[in-house]
Amino acid sequence: MQNNLIYLDYNATTPVDKSVIDQMLPYFYEKPGNAASRSHPFGWEAEEAVKISREKIAKAINVLPKEIVFTSGATESINLAIKGVYESYYRKGNHIITVKTEHKAVLDVCENLEKQGGKVTYLNVDHDGLIRLEELQNAITDETVLVSIMWANNETGVIQPMLEIGQICEKKGVLLMSDATQAVGKVEVDPKAVGVHLLTFSGHKLYGPKGIGGLFINSSNPRVVVKEQIHGGGHEKGRRSGTLNVPGIVGMASAIEMCTNSMKSESQRLSKLRDHLESELLKLEEVYVNGSKNDRLPHVTNLEFRYVESEALIATFNQKIAVATGSACTSASLDPSHVIMAMGRDEENAYQSVRFSLGRYTTKEEIEETISLVKKGVEKLRSESPVWEMFKEGML
Repeated sequence: MQNNLIYLDYNATTPVDKSVIDQMLPYFYEKPGNAASRSHPFGWEAEEAVKISREKIAKAINVLPKEIVFTSGATESINLAIKGVYESYYRKGNHIITVKTEHKAVLDVCENLEKQGGKVTYLNVDHDGLIRLEELQNAITDETVLVSIMWANNETGVIQPMLEIGQICEKKGVLLMSDATQAVGKVEVDPKAVGVHLLTFSGHKLYGPKGIGGLFINSSNPRVVVKEQIHGGGHEKGRRSGTLNVPGIVGMASAIEMCTNSMKSESQRLSKLRDHLESELLKLEEVYVNGSKNDRLPHVTNLEFRYVESEALIATFNQKIAVATGSACTSASLDPSHVIMAMGRDEENAYQSVRFSLGRYTTKEEIEETISLVKKGVEKLRSESPVWEMFKEGML
């Protein structure tokens, strides 16, 4: 981490914890085996490391080790889950239900399936970013094969009512998938307890390495079958072919274990810092929180600064603060945030919104400096804005 930069973009990615790196290092050189090589000690060693890692991850989310499939990241996990279920259950139907505020990894997959003849229902959310349970219930038909609803939103941190969602899907006899990429390691995630049958996660969102992720696939009551999307060797019990990334797997498992063990204390620390940041910035005129303030991750706040363009505000920081105006996966796009728009805001609201996501290395001093820099930036831009002047004079 650069000493002169305040990093508040933990939802985009997290730095790899040094202790995680220490766990990974031997598998780059001293223990270089392929986990599928079963004819010599190097392979056995790698296979054992994967086995232990699988057990750690399974324990963290309260599932069976055999229900964990390793992938290259959450995007691949999402593709495997949605496409895999769609292709396996096509005899039942071709209808999928998801939410307008999902990550693009989900929305783009659904759009692709629509081009192939699939039917997709995109649920609305309310002003707080929460789905309407009645709308979900009414959307499920005899042809519905999968409901895909993210556990916690990457832009607002809003947490969906997964237990109630799971109960609806169970009553209707429909499979439920959840993109839990932002939730695992941050809040308690227990898919079986809430009725989630497939769940995705990624190493780089919780102080592990990039390029490694996982997918939980329920093995009984019901047993979920997914069609393999990557062919070539039948690895992961035929569910995902490809040489296993042993260092990445070891690193992700170590990171998840560490996050789980410190979850309670870290959540309390970060929510206190987040709440202080938020309350101070809300003292400015015309600043609003995007999304629910009650049902959300402890380290995230998404704020709209009315009459201030977010990109212009960020420019006033002189590269001293790293924050985001939307999802990292769509940051190159000039389009307004689809998440903010789905909550009933317009394009102008979306272009005035900034996401602050705190993490393990965020300090109180950094939050104080951020408050100061943001306030100065907002006040400077508004002092130069004729639109703000018109608002103050009651002309808007």
